[in-house]
Amino acid sequence: MKPRPTAHRPRILRKLLSRSTLSKLAIVFIIWTVVEAHLIYYRIARAERESRSQAALHRPARVFIASLHWNNEEILRSAWNKGVVDLVKALGPDNVFVSVYESGSWDDSKGALRELDRQLDKTGVGKKIVLDETTHAELIAGPPEDEGWIAGPRAQKALRRIPYLSKLRNLSMQPLRELAENGTTFDHVLFLGDVAFTVPDVIALLRTNNGHYAAACSLDFSKPPLFYDTFALRDAQGHEAASQTWPYFRAASSRKAMTHGEPVPVSSCWNGIVAMPASAFAGTGGLKFRGVDDSLAAAHVEGSECCLIHADNPASRTRGVFLNPTVRVGYNKNAYDVVHPRLAGSWLSLSQIWSGLWRNRLARWFTTPRFKESRVRGRVARWERAAEGREEKGGFCLINEMQVVVGNGWAHL
Repeated sequence: MKPRPTAHRPRILRKLLSRSTLSKLAIVFIIWTVVEAHLIYYRIARAERESRSQAALHRPARVFIASLHWNNEEILRSAWNKGVVDLVKALGPDNVFVSVYESGSWDDSKGALRELDRQLDKTGVGKKIVLDETTHAELIAGPPEDEGWIAGPRAQKALRRIPYLSKLRNLSMQPLRELAENGTTFDHVLFLGDVAFTVPDVIALLRTNNGHYAAACSLDFSKPPLFYDTFALRDAQGHEAASQTWPYFRAASSRKAMTHGEPVPVSSCWNGIVAMPASAFAGTGGLKFRGVDDSLAAAHVEGSECCLIHADNPASRTRGVFLNPTVRVGYNKNAYDVVHPRLAGSWLSLSQIWSGLWRNRLARWFTTPRFKESRVRGRVARWERAAEGREEKGGFCLINEMQVVVGNGWAHL
């Protein structure tokens, strides 16, 4: 009688689980992870060198700069003002228009922007700097408008944060439309957040993907190694980041590009600095910032205006939205310096690459955004069914939140 195959199984299992075999597997695992980290390190270092070597535009670019400010005095005085002046001089004052909208700051942001105004006067650049005295407290104490308000605590009306920010962003873009009516056009709109940046950062951003994009974003940091803007960033499949540390993304195509130091395909981004073709905002049908409908927001659904703009832009599907990891900005000078090490090579250390890869893998293996996404999709579906013609194109932007303006900033309801 032939012996049953099962008789050998315990012996085979013991052999597989022997100390010698486990040691060999551990050695192979360590070698693999070390080689992987080194390969990625050198790929990123090469991308950094190539980005720095392309320090000039092929031709003078005409750039419309738009920016919002609220209580940003520190970064304005330490880095932002100088960055704007340097950029105007590098691109040429005749090729730039600077549009700044400040609203209701209680620090000396207005004083810092008056200093910028005087500095820009010396360059001769076209500009419009609005210093709005209306504070958040005054806004919410006033009579509610027809749109952008929602039922708050004790049935009182509350001012929604996203429609309010959308209104300010659209005001900052108004000079672009007025100039276009007089025949003055631009190649790019550059949305500058309250970040430290340099001229080479902007040049590299404008050259993202050889200039072929619907939008290109930098990567932003407040407390490195964590990236900052989780609200607007979505990977190529429309998911939120798997982790706030490199390589960030769930979608394979987004992750692969990040590990090569290449422009990362995403559905949405707004991480510090954003470049978009100015033509997207031109004419009566041009893009405008918005929030979700008040009636949808009432179902406890919110989305960033900086994500919805990509959802509304038809070019996002044809030209793509990209995050450029070679362009990194900081919400303070220290954060900027941390992600711009002086030594040549990758901006990430080998240990950051190794630990980041495994944090990301574990997050993807053991967590999922699908339950949160499904809850929001259900609310949107019920809202769309409740009235004929309702539609929200920016589903991937939406989250389970309600954000309102309060006297000292904004809050969740």
